[in-house]
Parts: sequence; structure tokens; C-alpha cells
Amino acid sequence: MLQIRRGDSRGATRLDWLESRHTFSFGDYYDPEAMGFSVLRVINDDLVAPAAGFQTHPHRDMEIVTWVLSGALEHRDSLGNGSIIRPGDAQRMSAGTGVTHSEMNPSSAEPVRLLQIWLLPDRRGLAPGYEQRNFTESERRGRLRLIVSPDGADGSVRIHQDARVYAALLERASSAVHRMDPARKAWVQVARGSLMVNGAELIEGDGAALEDEANVALEAAKDSEVLLFDLP
Repeated sequence: MLQIRRGDSRGATRLDWLESRHTFSFGDYYDPEAMGFSVLRVINDDLVAPAAGFQTHPHRDMEIVTWVLSGALEHRDSLGNGSIIRPGDAQRMSAGTGVTHSEMNPSSAEPVRLLQIWLLPDRRGLAPGYEQRNFTESERRGRLRLIVSPDGADGSVRIHQDARVYAALLERASSAVHRMDPARKAWVQVARGSLMVNGAELIEGDGAALEDEANVALEAAKDSEVLLFDLP
């Protein structure tokens, strides 16, 4: 079973420094039919203006993954971490018992586009933590590259949840297949481009929930970037 969440039906936040589209309920956008999928709670597609960003703010009991699509993002947190996140970098922050952080666009000229992803942790009250790793274009081109997992497999960043995230860069007419345990679920998010997902057409901004499927088959209609979530 496949159910599509069209990009143009997502919630929206528009500020003088931010354009954000919300796949699931977030902030002032509330849709009781879009409260998440399995342990996947948030996918925000954010475009942040130059020299602007998310000032220091708190989080608790959430696994937060940031995936930059273009530009760069400067991270600072109360754990003492500071870094620049660029395309190909997977950043994971475990909020746990509490952490404050900021995410700013350090460029004075170029916007930054990113996907901000929240997953529910497998338990509350964890110690806060941070991890960041780079996955090159060659690692992701033409295949689904594991970037997030519960055990750090294959060099992925580790989260406190039985969920796995894969990233792929697919050229036009290329394909990739993810074998599924039929007892598990999957979410596909098209960051850019367009592709067929188990025979259904998805374009940039679209997402799809899949249940009771043995495979998730992706075929690119044009050059595309996609994330696939394997969920309990």
C-alpha cells in the first residue's frame, strides 16, 4: 500500500528570513491527519536567507537529523559542538534530557536549503549527544547509501531508534531497489527531481508512505535526490 503526500499540500511558514514547508504538523501548522508516520515526526524543507537562521533554542527527547541540500549551515550547541554542515553531511543531535542549539546561515550572499528531520527516540531521558559524518556524492550516486542507523552500520550516524535513513542521487532513467521486511514501513521523500516509486510518480517535495510492501523500487524520471526511511 502506498499513500502520497503531495508537496503542494504541505504546511507552510513564511518569514522575512525563512521559507519552510512542513510534511507533518509543526509549529503553527496543525493537521490531525499529518502527525507523523511511524517514529518519523517531522520533515521540514527549509530555505534560510543569507546571514540569518534559527537562533539558540531548546529541545528535549527527540532525535534530530539535518541534511543540507545546498549552501552551508553553521551549528553551535550547549554541548560545546560547533561545525559547518554542507551537502553530503548528516548531522545527528540527540536532544535527550535537554540541549540548546542554533543553526545559522554563515553566508552573506547565498541561501541554505536543508531538510530538518525529527524521529522519536526509543526512550526518554537519554544523555544528549551529537554526531556528524560526510557521505560523498560518489557514495550516493546510483544507490541508496545508509546514512543513519541504530547501530552505526557502514559508517552511518547513530540514532536511538530502530530506524534507518538512506540517501541516493539518481540520474535520469537510473533505478534503485530497497528490500523491505513486510512487517516494517517506509517513507520516501523527494528532495529534488522526480521519480517513480513502486509505479507512482513523485516530484520534488512529494513524500510517500509505504506499508505491506516487499520492496521499494525507485526509478528516476530526471536527475533526482531522494531520502528513504526504513521504519518500525
